[in-house]
Amino acid sequence: MLEAAGLTTVEETVYRLLVTSATASAEEISAQTGLPSEQAEGVLAALATKGLASRTDRQPRHFAASPPDVALLPRLQRHADALDRARTAVTDLLESYHSAARRQDAGQLIEVITGREALRQHLRQMQDNARHEVLWFCKAQYVAMPSGTNRAEYDALARGVRYRVLYEQAFFDDDGAIANVVEGVRAGEMARSVPHLPLRLAVADRTIAICPLVPGGPQGNPSEPTAALLRDSSLVGALTALFERYWEDAVPLHVSASGTMSGTDDAADPLSETDRRLLSLLVAGVADKAIASQMGLSRRTVQRHIQHMMTIAGAATRMQLAWQAARRGWL
Repeated sequence: MLEAAGLTTVEETVYRLLVTSATASAEEISAQTGLPSEQAEGVLAALATKGLASRTDRQPRHFAASPPDVALLPRLQRHADALDRARTAVTDLLESYHSAARRQDAGQLIEVITGREALRQHLRQMQDNARHEVLWFCKAQYVAMPSGTNRAEYDALARGVRYRVLYEQAFFDDDGAIANVVEGVRAGEMARSVPHLPLRLAVADRTIAICPLVPGGPQGNPSEPTAALLRDSSLVGALTALFERYWEDAVPLHVSASGTMSGTDDAADPLSETDRRLLSLLVAGVADKAIASQMGLSRRTVQRHIQHMMTIAGAATRMQLAWQAARRGWL
């Protein structure tokens, strides 16, 4: 039972005897276990080396067990840490293996998915496996997931995955669509709106994408859509770039405390005079430290203002903030 702590079966047997006895000598261990005296001495010496036993002061030939919590728990933790590192290494090796296989076999880059249920399963799995970010094009009239049924998003958001979702305007005509978007934004989703999207799309960690190919299956049945699952390739890179291009032109969606949703562009001027002055210095290329000195603010306050403006603009980077600032007339 204690192999995970690095003990052999014989060592575990002797350690258990020591735990239940005040002290024991090699001869006593030999008598109770049937081990030869020399082997019993070797096992006690091994336990002492591993910190699980020690010689007593009054009877040097006798050994006493170290407390299990002191002797075993740290060893188990080290083994657990080593196992986690090994698991991470195996995951990296597996990814390298699949990447090499995909380079040699183009058939592994694209997988055709047919049917609503199969498409839903792949979309859920893609989100469950996402580590960093999910990008989404949401068009009107769902194919596989009705609005509000994608609970995998909330699980991913809860573990720190960032969601950026683009909705085309016709999407909000669906029943309950606005309420579902409000729920998503409140959970941490970054949402924007555009007049029209060219296709349906989901991208996870910029390495895997799902893109429906035709609205129906081989027999033209609208309940059986056909989609492509694309793995790490230039195709995924192109689709990610397409998303970023639409994201730059989209209008960020704002949800008020009362649950009302509106485009940030339609809201009242969200910037203070301090924000505008700071933004002009930032766009001019002035470093945070110099901005703080010039405006009489701390660097932390400067960074807090910048983060606030990025949130308002729906910008993921400072470069996007500058672009949005110019687009909105903030400068």
